[in-house]
Amino acid sequence: MNATPASARNDKAAVVAAAMRVLAESGLPGLSMRRIADELDVQVSALYWHFPNKQALLAAVSAQIVGAAPAATEMDAIARGLRDRLLAHQDGAEIVSSSLALGRLDLPARTALVTAAREAGLTDAGAEVAANTIVHYVIGYTFHEQQWLHASVVGAADASVDLVPDRAGERRDDFDAGLAMVVAGVRASVAVN
Repeated sequence: MNATPASARNDKAAVVAAAMRVLAESGLPGLSMRRIADELDVQVSALYWHFPNKQALLAAVSAQIVGAAPAATEMDAIARGLRDRLLAHQDGAEIVSSSLALGRLDLPARTALVTAAREAGLTDAGAEVAANTIVHYVIGYTFHEQQWLHASVVGAADASVDLVPDRAGERRDDFDAGLAMVVAGVRASVAVN
């Protein structure tokens, strides 16, 4: 192992990049500080030079997963973009959900949703509720979807049976239908306010 301190060889971005590689290879169960340190060829203690604890590192990974502010301005497009970001990373919804729950992540999509809801005519308080509702719908649906996909890969679920089968047993994706209902509810609440 190189005697140069990890702080001189790796910056925060390098640690997050290593964590993203481990996540892609092993998912959240394999995303340990030991595995990330091995990826960087450093001692585990070197990671704490940049991150005080694993939750801080997971928050940085979450920020990498969700990316910058979305270009979309419509609520449904913002929500679909967030889902796409979460699905692009193994266990993305679970990691982001944890960071949000602990107050360690400012979600750019949520900020964009607040703006879109205000522009739709909601009050500031109503826009906050609308944004939170849409974010929770997207993360919850995607978390469920990723759990099912993982279970089917490891043989714990029948891969031939869809996450949400219709009455004939055909595959379907209810995400868009559910999102349309949520967004319609948000728009309908403008009349109430």
